[in-house]
Amino acid sequence: MELRAELLKSIWYAFTALDAEKSGKVSKSQLKVLSHNLYTVLCIPHDPVALEEHFKDDDDGPVSSQGYMPYLNKYILDKVEEGAFVKESFDELCWTLTAKKNYKPNRNGNSVVSHEDAFKLWCLFNFLSEDKYPLVMVPDEVEYLLKKICTAMSIELNSGELEDFFSQEAQQQSGLTVWQFLDLVNSGRFLRGIEREAISMAIEEVYQEIIGDVLKQGYLWKKGHLRRNWSERWFTLKPSDLSYYVSEERKEKKGSISLDRNSCVEILPDKDGKRCMFCVKTPSRTYEMSASDTRQRQEWTLAIQMAIRLQAEGKKSLHKDLKQKRREQREQRERKKAAKEEEMQRLKQLQEEKERKLQELELLKEAQRQAELLLHEEEERRQQQHEEMQRTLEIQLQEAEKARANMQAEMVLKEAEAERQRKRITELEEMQQRLQDALHQEVKARQDEEAVRYAQARLLNEEEEKLKQLMKLKEEQEEYIIRTQHEKLILKQETENKSKFLEEAQQQLEEVRVNRERVDQDVMLAQRKLQQASTNVKHWNVQMNRLMHPIAPGEKRTVVSGGFPGFNPALLSRRDSSLKLKQNLEKKKSDAMKNGSKENLNGEMEKQLQAPDKDNPSSETL
Repeated sequence: MELRAELLKSIWYAFTALDAEKSGKVSKSQLKVLSHNLYTVLCIPHDPVALEEHFKDDDDGPVSSQGYMPYLNKYILDKVEEGAFVKESFDELCWTLTAKKNYKPNRNGNSVVSHEDAFKLWCLFNFLSEDKYPLVMVPDEVEYLLKKICTAMSIELNSGELEDFFSQEAQQQSGLTVWQFLDLVNSGRFLRGIEREAISMAIEEVYQEIIGDVLKQGYLWKKGHLRRNWSERWFTLKPSDLSYYVSEERKEKKGSISLDRNSCVEILPDKDGKRCMFCVKTPSRTYEMSASDTRQRQEWTLAIQMAIRLQAEGKKSLHKDLKQKRREQREQRERKKAAKEEEMQRLKQLQEEKERKLQELELLKEAQRQAELLLHEEEERRQQQHEEMQRTLEIQLQEAEKARANMQAEMVLKEAEAERQRKRITELEEMQQRLQDALHQEVKARQDEEAVRYAQARLLNEEEEKLKQLMKLKEEQEEYIIRTQHEKLILKQETENKSKFLEEAQQQLEEVRVNRERVDQDVMLAQRKLQQASTNVKHWNVQMNRLMHPIAPGEKRTVVSGGFPGFNPALLSRRDSSLKLKQNLEKKKSDAMKNGSKENLNGEMEKQLQAPDKDNPSSETL
């Protein structure tokens, strides 16, 4: 797959070079010539029948790259065998086709590299470019290649100037085409003041290292296997073997040392007048060599160990592995950059959402403050009404206490009078018992009043419970406001529900207020009944005084009899009947208050008070 990708890059340049109109299509006759040349340089047997069949002249239209790819894959790329052809010849064919129309060495008037060096840079560009079409080389790989060339010339690349170059145009930040790259090198912007020969040697060295997979090359002394003499040879180290030639032109190859995972390199002590010695051990033979100095020996041993390690790992090219690692690092940086940008965008959105939530929260807080202010005013108004009602009830209670105190004083006087009238002690005791019954009824009325007050207190407690519920609703509303940072839509719905519930609570408060007013009316009715009872008691006291001090017409003096003075049986009987009437009225009053029929009770009391006593005809005069 790697070989196919590399071949496709070069073929893509050849195809685009044949597309003179830049329409993405090439004529069939040109594709026939291109395919024939590819058969030749790739050492593939020619298949003229398939060529003619695929590009038969049944129409006049040219063929696009998509239309040419099936034939290219099936009849050319699928038959390519690695090592069966010379890769450099194939690249030269594609370079010749594309350089004629695209490469302008004197475009800037000061060409730095030769045509042969431009071809090598083109090959290096194809190797380091991305596997995307149209082919470009990213700025990191451009910097890497320029640094390799500068390092080969023992100079340092100006990275700042290279960054300025890429920052000048936004299109160049994504990468350079091969023609832009060659123009950059020919401009002498980064290689100014350097001779063309030095640049050519540096490009050749980088080309051999990256394209030719040469890990290291140079002169070493080698000890012969049969004659055991020392000869100086030019060694070229690749991941698979260590070849040696007569000279650095590499025209006459003297031999090759195959390297695998079982090979190793060792440093040897000086002997036979040779210094800086080391040996390469293979399963079949040991090769002894000598470097010019210790540094060269160290570099050679490290390079040979790297080649052996690549063989052990099953890798054929060091720079392909390094290119893949650099690509993975770029992709990782791009992913981190994209993740960082996404995180920044997400943080920005969260910040905007937070600000929006804060604004909504401020609006809700303002609405809550308004609601609290209205609730506070309503509470103060209810408190004032409650205090006024409490003062009214206290005044009424004080009046009732005064009436009761007066009644008790009258009862004491009546008891003292009963003591003085010993003759009527039995009748007076009965009268006292009736008065006590009346007092009990009054106490019962008082208890009823207390019950009414208790009911009022219960209503007040219910009102306080409603207020507590309102406060609880307020706390829930505050919690709800906090949750609005995460649930805006739910907040609106719950706010509407709370508002409805608050309105229902206010309606319930209105109902409690109405019930309280109804209880107040009941208290006032009880007050009136209590006043009516006090009036009845006073009325009966007047009647009792008349009974106890009767005045007969025509009498000039009091007749003294065997009984108590002023004792009259007829008056006593009328008094008993009046007491019975009073007891019946009080009993009916209490029953009516229990059953809640207050209007019937008042009407019945008025009828009984107005009706004459059948047993006592003289009650009307009383």
